[in-house]
Order: sequence, then structure tokens, then C-alpha cells
Amino acid sequence: MKLIFLGAPGAGKGTQAEYVSAKLNIPTVSTGNIIREALAGGTEMGLKAKAFIEAGKLVPDEVVIGIIKDRLAKDDCAGGFILDGFPRTIPQAEALDEMGIAMDCVIDIEVPDDVVAGRMTGRRVCPKCGTSYHVETKRPKVDGVCDYCGAELVVRKDDAPETVQDRLRVYHEQTEPLKTYYENCGKLRIIDGTAPIGEITTSILQVLEAQA
Repeated sequence: MKLIFLGAPGAGKGTQAEYVSAKLNIPTVSTGNIIREALAGGTEMGLKAKAFIEAGKLVPDEVVIGIIKDRLAKDDCAGGFILDGFPRTIPQAEALDEMGIAMDCVIDIEVPDDVVAGRMTGRRVCPKCGTSYHVETKRPKVDGVCDYCGAELVVRKDDAPETVQDRLRVYHEQTEPLKTYYENCGKLRIIDGTAPIGEITTSILQVLEAQA
């Protein structure tokens, strides 16, 4: 199956994409990961992206789309894939259509802004081993200290309250319109992202089974 996972930052779409990817034995194509792979591999599109990144500029759509196109042409995507982080805008979705790639289903994991903000601003991360905690749902044994390596936990810049609000604003302005775009195509399926992780995965798999 060819799938797109949508959702606000902190909605858990990346985690669910990993679970569903393993269950269906298809790769998850994450925009951030494939741009890093293209940079490391020195591909034509990777070199173009590198020029923008080194200049401190955003990688333009045409380069991101080129990198996506190269990745989806690889053998492991022949039986299907999950797109996580692409498309982010209507023009990117239109470019995907122009590639001739027919998506089977678009999963939108819905989580209210206040819940997203609570998840992200409450997150604490170990800078040494990368273990993630939360002030309410996953506390360390000793407050502010990593259970595994004893390092002092930190708040990532992405999880600062002002950054979270800005990311949500950008999501609502640029990415949320994709819901209407794919609803009009009859491909949008909405999942309650406030349920426990296992229940969300089960709901997604049930939707995909019905879709098949």
C-alpha cells in the first residue's frame, strides 16, 4: 500500500508510521531522513540541497520533490511505502500527483492543540544517551536526572513553549489544508490520536484492512 501519514507536530505520526511499516513490511520514507541520506550519498539532488543548507536557506520544494522521487524509485518501495513528513503543503501534494504516484490512503492522526502542547513542552531528553522522559507520563526515578547515565535532562529547543506554538501555527496554515485536499479525493481517514498508542495502531490497521 502507498500511504501518507498526516498530523500536527507531537501527534505521534512518526511512531505510528514505524509500527505500521513493520506490520506491513513496507518502508517509512521520512523527509528529514532521506534528505540526510541524499547529502551523505552525494546525489545530484543531495548536492543541490547541501548548497541551500550551507547558505542557511530552506531547501526549496523542487529539490525536496526531486529527492522524494529518487527515494520512491528504489526497489524497496515497489510494494508500497509510508510517507511521513511529505507532503507538507498543497503544492507538494500536487507535485506528488504529477509524479503519477497514486496514494491508496491518507491517515490523519488528530490530536487537539492543547494535548500536543502538553506532550511536547513536558518532554525532557537526556543529552548524553538520548532517552526521552515526560514530566507527567514518564518521569525519571530522580527528578531531572537520566535513569541510565545520570546526565541532567534538558528541554530541546523544539519543545520550548514558544517554539511549539509557532510549529502548530505553521502546521495549521500550511499542512492542515491537505486534509481537505485528500478528503476531496476520497482518501482521507481520520484517527483519534488521544487514545493509547496500541489502540491507535489497531485503529489504523483496521482502516487499512477495510481499505484493501
